[in-house]
Amino acid sequence: MLSERLSDTLNRLRNAADAAKRPMPTLVAVSKFHPAQAVAELAAAGHRVFGENYVQEAQAKRAELSALALEWHLIGHLQSNKAALAAELFDWVQTVDRPKLVAALAAARSPQRGPLNVLIQVNIDDESSKHGCAPEAVEALAEAIAAQPRLALRGLMAIPAPHEDPALRRAAFVRMKRLFDALAARHAGVDTLSMGMSEDCALAVAEGATMVRVGTALFGSRDRGPGTRDPGSQNRLGPPAHTS
Repeated sequence: MLSERLSDTLNRLRNAADAAKRPMPTLVAVSKFHPAQAVAELAAAGHRVFGENYVQEAQAKRAELSALALEWHLIGHLQSNKAALAAELFDWVQTVDRPKLVAALAAARSPQRGPLNVLIQVNIDDESSKHGCAPEAVEALAEAIAAQPRLALRGLMAIPAPHEDPALRRAAFVRMKRLFDALAARHAGVDTLSMGMSEDCALAVAEGATMVRVGTALFGSRDRGPGTRDPGSQNRLGPPAHTS
């Protein structure tokens, strides 16, 4: 049952946090390619924070689950032409990686809602197959976000290269933590470092992650059936095994 998987995952994270003497991280349950019914089942077990990769898939699930008080995170690449919809659908956008997207999200966020929480996605291993800004571009992007009253800069997000050697993954997490600490020292309100997925979330927590994105360990393998992806969307975050 999903409730048992949730309990197992939370225990795994708690043990990792305790061992590293760090706070318990926020768990984002990655529900992409899973039905709204699975989200509802996990919500019934007490979980409230969910991550989606595709705007239109999230829109359909939110409509079906409108009676539930859930927090929605966009964790997939966001095309600028879908920024307006994303700004209204999501509570967090974790994949801000360029000034054009900052401007589009800020322009679309309704003044009647609170500021949209955003994370800067960093391409920490300089992979051509992934989105994200270069580490040296973080501060300029942070300044652009901080200048927008309808956006709230909360921190950084990364998907390190899927190295089989844990030492290489750890090195990427360490670099992200240094970037995060430097950003937090310059910008008030920066409190979130989103890194770590099903296969390496414990390692990420040990190196300072305050938020992890877990899909397979909670929901099992995904059904990538026809019509599941957003029409015309392009996601370069790697194969499913490395996106949650």
